[in-house]
Amino acid sequence: MTDHAAARPTRSPGWVPFALVAVVLVPLITGSLRLVELAGGPHVMPANPRITASPVPVVVHIVCAVVYVILGAFQFSAALRRRRTGWHRGAGRVLVVLGLAVAFSALWMTLFYPRQPGGELAYMFRLAFGAGMAAGIILGFSAIRRGDVAHHRAWMTRAYALALGAGTQAFTQGIGEAVFGAGELNTALMLGAGWGINLAVAEYIIRRTRRARTKEAA
Repeated sequence: MTDHAAARPTRSPGWVPFALVAVVLVPLITGSLRLVELAGGPHVMPANPRITASPVPVVVHIVCAVVYVILGAFQFSAALRRRRTGWHRGAGRVLVVLGLAVAFSALWMTLFYPRQPGGELAYMFRLAFGAGMAAGIILGFSAIRRGDVAHHRAWMTRAYALALGAGTQAFTQGIGEAVFGAGELNTALMLGAGWGINLAVAEYIIRRTRRARTKEAA
């Protein structure tokens, strides 16, 4: 027992945080290239008049999203939560602010930028899932303030899953266009599929964790 306890502090965060970051590697790279472009660097991304006309929301969205998905990934490390409770709580407060900035900047761009590809259905998806991410963060924060750890983890997991949507959409849109061709309806459906897949995985993890904890308590 003593040897096991002594060995625990040396445990690594595990593979989960790195797998989560890998999901959004493509949008992390493209977002970083867009920031370099907006800062006056070389133009390697396709021109986007919406961004050049009003770059501030995009900068806020990209910067906050990059930090949110990377820092947030390590909140899912059980080893880190056990070993560094203070770090988990402090990082969590920062993530609430970052996550809300990501969600609200996405909603702002959806509402006030010229319409993006995908038509009305994609517009509704962006509003619904952006609002859902913000709601998940607020509900998760409210739950931990009440001391309700289970619901806190569940809501924060859902919010993080929605934040990873851009990563999954890089695959769903690529596959969708290859199989069904380009078009507004296909674009909208593949966008929705990205968010939907992530939410389905999140719900599976939440339910599996609840069942495991119920068995441990029995």
